[in-house]
Parts: sequence; structure tokens; C-alpha cells
Amino acid sequence: MQSRLALMAILWMAVFPDALSAGRISDSWREAGTPTITSQEVRFANAGANLVGTVYLPVVGDELPGVVVLHHAGAPAREAALYRHLREGLPALGFAVLIYDRRGSGQSSGSLQGTDYETLADDAIAAQHALAKLPRISPSEIGFWGLSQGGWLAVLAAGRSPDAAFAISVSAPLVTADEQMQFATGNSLALHGFSPEDIGEMLETRSMWMGYLRGQNSRAEASAALTRAQSKPWFHLSYLPGASELSNDPAIRRKMDDDPVAAVRKARVPLLFIYGGADPWVPVAQSVRRLEALRGQMHNIESAVIANANHELMFPEKETMQVDADTTRNAAPQAPTYFMLLGSWLSRHFPFHAERGY
Repeated sequence: MQSRLALMAILWMAVFPDALSAGRISDSWREAGTPTITSQEVRFANAGANLVGTVYLPVVGDELPGVVVLHHAGAPAREAALYRHLREGLPALGFAVLIYDRRGSGQSSGSLQGTDYETLADDAIAAQHALAKLPRISPSEIGFWGLSQGGWLAVLAAGRSPDAAFAISVSAPLVTADEQMQFATGNSLALHGFSPEDIGEMLETRSMWMGYLRGQNSRAEASAALTRAQSKPWFHLSYLPGASELSNDPAIRRKMDDDPVAAVRKARVPLLFIYGGADPWVPVAQSVRRLEALRGQMHNIESAVIANANHELMFPEKETMQVDADTTRNAAPQAPTYFMLLGSWLSRHFPFHAERGY
């Protein structure tokens, strides 16, 4: 066996004498993907921020439909792994994809501090209009994609834009942020081994905090509850402010109480909602029930639940609800059903046309 391997090595070097010295052996079998994808930088502005993004599109083809990507709260940069399947997969289907750095991140100026959801949605609409100006793009066939908070914003942008074509919302609950965080923090404490009593105490503290924001109880009551909670071993999992950070900023209350169903009602374009069936961050069953109720009144809604997939449509061996920069930066969808649903839905709404050239 060893003599046979040695002979093969000699033959390889005889046929490819320069490969070893050039360091190309490991790449000798690689071929470029098809179709070839090109990219270009795009700059645009909205509400005091100069935003920078990258458009990915097939080298050939005209009148291309487009997708503007809105951000997961923890993935503000265009290079995030979460968006790789979009920048690589959708151009292969004949779509242009614009991914930009969220305001205050990467090369984009401005600040996220104090920025409301409407402004973030309008940033995406500015991106839509910048994409529409490119000569190979079909201006009337541009829509939005977003995951988690980005899913909320994709629907909001579709309702605010007068010429959006669609919106795709992934892992975005159809409950208020307060209801969603009650669900998520309860699950987080349970996953980390805390008792039902601990979970109940955490939720009561959250209720006191929100009660203060809504004017239902005093600042002193909320501060006392938060002070007690700060000494608890579960506090770091609660996403609650410390007593010294207590604020009655109406923008905070509004973000926590905004009803995403109102945004769905305003969006008259085709909407696709996708959820992971094992998502501890989102009350999927409640969200699907609300979609079913809306579908009785609106005929532009489709939805799907991906079995066993989590919030990022991944299949972790053990769910930890870990939130840190490295975990979020490397998170990316894995569920085959998701990729197939996304591609088939887009292709069904924007079918192949010979004049597009792809």
C-alpha cells in the first residue's frame, strides 16, 4: 500500500510539476460557482445618517427583482454570517440583494441610541430607493427580508413604503415586545435551572417595571422591585434595568407596547412569515394563531413553521439561549426546509422571464 501511494505521488508531481511549489494542490479541483455573482458598494442617507451597503447580484440579467435586508438586533453589520445565505443564494435565483450596515455600525454613520422603529424602517426604504436607481434592477419588484427584530421592521417598512413589492419576516413574533420578553425570559430562566418561583418573581418584577412605564404604579414601587431583583442570581438573564437605570422615557414604553399586528394590517403586499418550531425566544403558537385570524381578513399572508429549528433556524444539540457577540456573529440558518420555502416563495412571486436574462 505504501509503495502504491508513493507511486501515485510521483505520478502527480510528474503531471503537475509546479502545483506543489505554487501551493495549489489543495485548490486544484475547485471550480467557480454559477451563476457568477458580482457586488458593488451603495451609499444612501436617511434621517441624519449616511448608510453604506453592498449589493450582490448575478453578473448577467436585467430587470432583476431585489431584496433589502433588515437587521437582527445583534447582527448590525453586512458581513454577519446570518446574511450569507442571502448574498450567495438569492443572486443564484436571479435576485439582487442589498445588505447595509445599520446606522451606527460598520461604515454607516448615525446612532442607534434613541432611534425608533419607524426610522429604522425608513432607513430600509431609503435602501430600497437606492437599489431601484441601479440600471439592472426592476424598481417595482423590490421588497424586504428580516429576521427577529428585522422581521418586525421588514413588515413595517413594507407598510410605510408606497412602492414595496413584498416582505419576508423570519422569527418575528406577532405579540408586543413586552409579551415576547415575558415568554423569552421565562424560558431562559427555566433552561438555566431556576425554579417556577424564581420565574414568577422575575415576571412580577418585570410587571412592576412596565407598570411604572405605563403609569400604573409608582417609581418607588418599581425601584424597590428592581433593587430586590438585582441581588437575585437570575437577574443577569432577565433583561431588566437596574434600579439606578430606571427611566420613564415614553419611547421605551412605546417600543415595549407596539403591536406588530397593526403593521401587518398596513402592509398590502405579499407577506411571508417563517418561524422555527423550537424557538424559545418567540411565542410561535400565539403568533401563528394571530396570523390565522388575520388571514381571514387579508389574503396576502402566508406562513410556515420549520420543525425543530430555533430562533436563527439552526439545529443546536442543546439550546442555551446564549447571547454574546461571537454567538450572534456566527449564527446562520441551517434548516433545509427554510431555504426551500424562501426560494420557492420568491420564485413563485417573481418567476423566470426570458427578458431578464437568467
